[in-house]
Amino acid sequence: MSSRDVVVLSVGGLRFVTRPSTLQQFPESRLARMLSNEDREFKLVNGEFFVDRDGNLFSYIMDFLRTLQVSLPTDFSDFQRLQREAEFYELHALAELLGHEHLLKPRQEILEVRFFLQEAQAFFRIFGSCSSTVEALAEQITVFTDQQLGQSWNSPFPSQKPLVPLPLERPSHHDMVFQCGTDFSAGDQLVARYVSIKPDTRKLINGTNVLGLLVDTLLGDGFRLISTRTVWSGERVECYTLERMRRPAGRGSRGPDGR
Repeated sequence: MSSRDVVVLSVGGLRFVTRPSTLQQFPESRLARMLSNEDREFKLVNGEFFVDRDGNLFSYIMDFLRTLQVSLPTDFSDFQRLQREAEFYELHALAELLGHEHLLKPRQEILEVRFFLQEAQAFFRIFGSCSSTVEALAEQITVFTDQQLGQSWNSPFPSQKPLVPLPLERPSHHDMVFQCGTDFSAGDQLVARYVSIKPDTRKLINGTNVLGLLVDTLLGDGFRLISTRTVWSGERVECYTLERMRRPAGRGSRGPDGR
């Protein structure tokens, strides 16, 4: 077998082609022993190893051998069956990982956008159940400011001078606050705030336009809008709740050589 460049397996009617080194990732497994003819249950028929097991589940086993990680579809539910298959092939590392089913299942992620208008300004507050998502979104959003004397301010916005980026307010790891629009500050200074949301390159001052771009960005990132409601707490606040299934990072296993 050492002279073979590839190995062909027929598992439950499905055909798999791989390298011997892939099957030898775990030398103590039955797949590794199969190559040295140490396991009589695997029959070599017309140059292919015949294995009377579930071929669909074996595809996940092959993926594990190639990557040393467990990566399963979002809607996967046959954890116990796949664990039994791993035990049959004596892939103990995979069987152990599958025993931690709660770590492999996708988790629901919630994001809430709160928005309200006050005269020519719009205020946003975003809450997220996953701090890493809020952190990534904060890196996409930039607020720019511009100031001029009220009497010298002319449309259209913005002015010709460079806009100054402002840091977002981060009350906690799970939320952020920002605003856009115009207001007068002390000394008759008109302050304008624009919002840019990557990958879009526009700088928007209108709150409704910023809200639309924000929701479109979240929908493009896999979220779906599940509810909208209006809350009265001194002002009319619009709340948009979105969710998505967040897949856990691939659970890895060290190979027999410790890598």
